[in-house]
Amino acid sequence: MGTQQLLLIVLGVIIVGIAIAVGITIFNNQAYNSNQQAVASELNNYASMVQQWWKTPEAQGGAGQDSANLDVADIATWLGFNETGNMLTTDNGQFLVASATPGTSTTANTVVLIGAGNEERSTGTTPFPEITTTIDLDTGDITSVVGTDADGVPDVTTGS
Repeated sequence: MGTQQLLLIVLGVIIVGIAIAVGITIFNNQAYNSNQQAVASELNNYASMVQQWWKTPEAQGGAGQDSANLDVADIATWLGFNETGNMLTTDNGQFLVASATPGTSTTANTVVLIGAGNEERSTGTTPFPEITTTIDLDTGDITSVVGTDADGVPDVTTGS
């Protein structure tokens, strides 16, 4: 009878240990996913602010919808990215005004913003895939693409 009781105690400890490990993994994955969604949301907010800058008259500090005024430094200043290199660090992650491309007869005026979250994935793989948001200033379309990580999670594209 003593051996059977010891076996049941050992089995119970093993099951509780596995349950705790699974719970920690689920919690870490949820934190990672929440951080990634927060970064995407913040990027969409900055994209809306870029559109506001684009439509604001030059006399008020905006671009006045003039391709000649597309400048990364001006956009970064408008967004409040006062750190070096047109970057901003928040609680959610780091954000960068990557490029501002004037349009031609065949291409649109575009601005590209990049964000990367702070949360690491519990599997020890790539901690934070970049999220790239492209703003088409002519149509007002915002497109976000989440990069793939080392696990091979596929790109996710969202547009508005």
